[in-house]
This record gives sequence, C-alpha cells and structure tokens, in this order.
Amino acid sequence: MTTVDDLLALLSLEMISDTEFNGYSKTVGSPHVFGGQVLAQSINAAHRTITNNRVLHSMHSYFLEPGNLELPITYNVSLVRDGGSFSVRRVTAHQGETTIFILSASFHKKEEGYNHQIDMPTTIKQPEELMSWTDMLNKFGDAIPPRTKGFMSVERPIEFKPVEVVNPYNKEDLPPLTNVWFKLKGHTPKLDLASKQQILTYISDYNILAAAMNRHASKAHWGNTQTASLDHSMWYFRDFDFDDWLLYSIESPNTSNARGFSKGNIFSRDGNLIASVAQEGLMRPKG
Repeated sequence: MTTVDDLLALLSLEMISDTEFNGYSKTVGSPHVFGGQVLAQSINAAHRTITNNRVLHSMHSYFLEPGNLELPITYNVSLVRDGGSFSVRRVTAHQGETTIFILSASFHKKEEGYNHQIDMPTTIKQPEELMSWTDMLNKFGDAIPPRTKGFMSVERPIEFKPVEVVNPYNKEDLPPLTNVWFKLKGHTPKLDLASKQQILTYISDYNILAAAMNRHASKAHWGNTQTASLDHSMWYFRDFDFDDWLLYSIESPNTSNARGFSKGNIFSRDGNLIASVAQEGLMRPKG
C-alpha cells in the first residue's frame, strides 16, 4: 500500500446489506490488524448509513481481540438514533464468530455557534527542518533496532517527521510527549469531508503511545514491552485539507497498572485545531 488511492480502497468497504459491510486488511508491519484500519473502516461503515448529510463529530471505541490479517472483517451497524440534530450509530466488527471491536459514532447537522480553540505549539521545528522515517532508514538503518526498522520499512502512503527523535540506545527517561508532522505522499485527490475524516482516523492510531513510552525510556522499549491499543476516542472539529503537513501533538498524563494513557491534538499547519484524540493502551513489561 503506497498511494492515497490504495488507502482509500482499503477504507471503502464492500456492501453486503444496508447495515452490513465487509473489509479487508493490509499490514503496517505488525502481526495483527492495525487498529487505525479498524477504526477508519468502522467510521466508513457508520457513515454509509447516514442519509441526512450530518457530519461525524465524535467516536468512542474498544479493541476487544487482535484482528487476523488473513480474514475479512464484517462490520454490522446499528441505527441507534436519528434525532432532530444528532444521529448515533453503533458498529460491531466480527471475524467469524469473534467480536474484535466495537465503536459508537455521533453525527451532527451543520450549525453555527461559539468558536474557540487552543493554540498550536509554536516553538517546534518545521517539517522542512526534520528527517522523515524514510530519511532515518536511509541514514541510520544499520543502527535502528530490528523490530523498529522492520516497522519503519513497510511502504505506506503517509510520511511522518517526528520533532523529537528518540535514540533507543540512550537509556534515559524522556518527557512524556511527542510531536509528529505527517503528510500524505504523492498526489492528493480532491476528497470530501467524510473521506478526510476516515483517513485522519486511520493516521491517529500511529505514534500516540510513543508519548507514554518515552517517560520510561530508561527501561522500556518496543522490544521488551507488550503493547496494544485498548480504546480510542476522537473528536472532529473543523474541515481541513491534506495538501500540506499536519501536526500531531501528543502528551501522556499517566501510566499505571500496565496501561499508558495518551491524548493528542491535530493541527493544520496554519494553526487550526482539526481534531483531538485520546487513547489508553496496554504497556505490559515482558518477562
């Protein structure tokens, strides 16, 4: 999967009935289905049942079982409510008899109201000053731990440029935050808001647990810690475009009980707050 069209094809589901859809998987370098894929495909399924032009404004979800990359995923949508202003959908994802994921999503009619947002961080480097994952592989490939190198080497339609680059061989705890610029590779077609939200949801599952891991970098790393997304919530605020770099600014307020909690804000380059994300993930030391 190397182009935006490949990603759109992955997220666009096969219709079985008005409320049932099938999806297929592409690896991002892990042995199980990528959480961002299930999130975005579920949003695609929910949106396909919205007939009144309402816009996705929030979703809340739980990962129940790891997905099998070789099996199709069936998404069943329940039409929970269509009120005067909001429509709510519940999506259940199955592989065979196993429920692997559940999601609730709320869609809102377009309305005018009050408007404010927090400011985007202004002291961080711009993407032109930073190295991408591809640049790092080309320059430091032999020094990157094998598991991380394998993950970074998978072809994907998104380019990531981390502001804070963690050296895995420096055994020191770091601030519990990370900032990552990201951009779709190649030509970006004209997309409707629903498609942009689905792609953004897919991307939102990248990098978010890194902020929690950073705080324990003197002893914890991806090779000695079992990690998995447990839940994921997202709020969508403003329309945007993918024709420039976007910033994912993430911090981790807490780790405890073998779980790490992170929250992030996604900004357009000109400072508009597009969306906010929250996730708790498994962070279980191995051995």
